[in-house]
Formats: sequence, C-alpha cells, structure tokens
Amino acid sequence: MKKFFVLAFGICLFTGVVNAQTLDSKFGIDSAKTIEQASIYSEFVKQKNYKDALPAWRYVFNNAPRFQLNTYVRGEDIMMNMYMQTKNPAYVDTLMMVYDQWIKYFGDHSRFGEGYTLGKKGFNLYRLKTNDVAAAKEAYGYLYKSYEMEGAKTHPLTVKVTFAVADDLLKKGEISKDDYVNLYMKFTDYAEKGKVNAKNPDAYVDVKNTIDALFFNAGVADCETLASFLGPKFEKDPENLEVLKEVSSLLRRSECTDIPLFAQVAENLYKQEPTATAAYNLAIMFLKKQEFDKTESYLKEAIEKSDDNIDKADYYLRLAQISLSKKQLIEAKKNALEAIKLNPNLGAAYIIIGNAYAAYSKNYGEDDFDHASVFWAAVDKFVKAKQVDPSVAEEANKLINAYSPHFPSKDEAFFRSVTSGTSVKIGDWINETTTARFR
Repeated sequence: MKKFFVLAFGICLFTGVVNAQTLDSKFGIDSAKTIEQASIYSEFVKQKNYKDALPAWRYVFNNAPRFQLNTYVRGEDIMMNMYMQTKNPAYVDTLMMVYDQWIKYFGDHSRFGEGYTLGKKGFNLYRLKTNDVAAAKEAYGYLYKSYEMEGAKTHPLTVKVTFAVADDLLKKGEISKDDYVNLYMKFTDYAEKGKVNAKNPDAYVDVKNTIDALFFNAGVADCETLASFLGPKFEKDPENLEVLKEVSSLLRRSECTDIPLFAQVAENLYKQEPTATAAYNLAIMFLKKQEFDKTESYLKEAIEKSDDNIDKADYYLRLAQISLSKKQLIEAKKNALEAIKLNPNLGAAYIIIGNAYAAYSKNYGEDDFDHASVFWAAVDKFVKAKQVDPSVAEEANKLINAYSPHFPSKDEAFFRSVTSGTSVKIGDWINETTTARFR
C-alpha cells in the first residue's frame, strides 16, 4: 500500500511538472534553458552586443513569452539597435511584434501595460517609417488609443508625439481640421492639469509650448475657431488671471485682436493686473478701432512699465506706425529710432524711417533734384532693413524697386556738379549722408 502511494504521488508530481512546462507557463517549455538563454542575452545587451544577444533573446521570446517583462524591454533595445545598424525593415516589423506580445502577456501591468506600450509602438513606428503615410496613420491610431487608455497618466512625450503626428497628417490631408482642433483642446487641458498636479510641471509646460507652436503654424487657428473654444474657457472663469493671460496671448498670436472676446479679455486683464502686457493689449484693441489717442496712451504706459527691451522695441514700433499713418513723420522717425536702439535687428523700424523720408520728398529742398535726392536716403533704409532682418527682405525689395526710379537723373545732377558715387548730405530733420546714384 505504501509503495502504491509513493508511486501515485510520483506520477502526480511528474504530471504537475509536465503541465508546468508549457508555452504559457512562466518559464516556458524548458525552465532551465529559459533561465540560461535569458542570462546569455542579458549579458550581451549589457555589453551592447545586440547581434550576439539576438539568438538567445529569440529563444525566450518564442518559448517563454510569460517569463518576464524584461524580455520585451530588452527586445525593444535589441530590435532598435539592430535596425540602426542594418536599416533592415524586417527589424521594424519584429519590433512591432515585440509590442504586440508585450501587450498580450503583460498588458495588465500596473505601470507598463497596454496603454503605455501602445504609446511606444506608435512613437517608434512613426519615427522608423518616415515619409510613409500609411505608417503615420497607423502610428497615430496607436498613440491616440494610448492617450485614451492612460488619460492623465499619459507620458508627456507621448502627447507631444501624438500631436506632431496629427500635425503631419493634417498637412497631408489625412485628418480633418476639426479633429486637429479638438485634439489641441484635449491636449491643452491635459497640459494645464498636469502643470497643477504633477511633481515635475516643467514637462507639461514643454508639452503646452510644443503643441502651441505646431497649432499656430498649422494655419487652422482662425479667429472664429479660436473664439469657439476660448470663449467658454473665459466665460467659465472670467477673473482667473492665468486664463486671461493665456487667452490674450493666443488671440494676439493669431492676430485676432478685433473680435469682441479679445476686448473683454484685455479689459479684465488690465483690471486684474495693469502690467505692460495688459496695457499693450488695450492699445492693440483701440488700434483696431482706430482710436489712436487711446492707443498711443496705452502704448506709452506699456513702454514705461516694461523691462524687456524686445517688447519695448515692439511698442515703440507700434507708436512709429501710428505716427506714420497720421503723417507725423518726425515723430515716426523718433519712435522708430527708439525701437532700433532696443532691438538693432528690427528691420520693420528701418522700413518706417524709409517710408517717412519718401513721404517728405515733395517738401524737401527747392527743386526736383532736391525732392528726388530724398529717395537716396529712403532706399538706404530699405537696404539696411533687409541686411539686419531677412524676414522683411521681400517688402524691402518691393520698396527699393518702387522708389529707385524716382532717383535724380544725370542731367539734373550735372548742374549740381554731383556725380555717381558722390557723398551727398540730405538736411532738414532727415539729416542723413547718402551716396548719389541715378535713375
């Protein structure tokens, strides 16, 4: 009886071992070999010898898929590095299989589960299959599903990449403007909540800056669209200083300063915090209404309160533009020069000065030669503008081409003993020394 019991126990034990040695067991079909092969590939990975790590890793991947999460973490490293070394697309396909099996066997992991893994899958599919529209659409699907699953826990990098892929697809006509705008709104909300709740708010600030830059460069942020989703945000908390600043910045950035929402926000912001920026917002609002006296008043207040030279230069530039439009040419030059002192590379300021000179040409001197000579000084400013600021080159060239035909003629210059290349003083308030050249 005792022998029978021992035999029966042995059979049960043997049967238990056989049952344990299956593909779905923790150690796979051969526990000893699984441990051995895992040790081998781990050592090769530590040495960054990914080629020799591959056979041992492949054994564990195929024969003990439940063994450990590290199989997939290291598998990702191996496939990425093998692809970088060989550029063989087969490694990208295998990498996608790594993520699929990761989800199948460890998708319920508390931290590195399905949502997290889909984010990695989408990110690497997009960056490894560049210029592939179908791959980009597939990657976007994985990334967005990752965001849906992870919610507030979504890694900031995943959100940044998801929006970058959406931006790419928008340009290629693969997603709609409405979907793009809705995604921006969702990710803006994600970033704002993250800034408040996260231990590392800088990562969420970076997300917001990144998606803002992409959104406003995409050309979909028309004033009607912005008002449709910024309006409710403002109305929900019209005295919230952070909301006021954000809405104001977004509207100004999109040149939506003549819509009613901007006026409401600008006034509330100024009441809450009458800073240089708040004063400038009101100045822009009144400028759109062509109430120039109020515009100038708030611009001067902004200049007094600002301690940022670049911002102050922009405020002086606005003053110069208003003065030019009011035919206050001396004042226009004065304000433009103040702007240049603060920002020497502000080409628009030189253009204002050149236009002020050109506008004064008929009032300078006594004859046609004197009048025409002013255009030398004007064109000098346009040339200077594009030298210091290539962004205004197109406008500067148009003005150069428009005014150069108004230079004095050689015949007019002959009676003044002025030859090409001669230094000529232009007096009055212009007070410039220029070089003679003829039409």
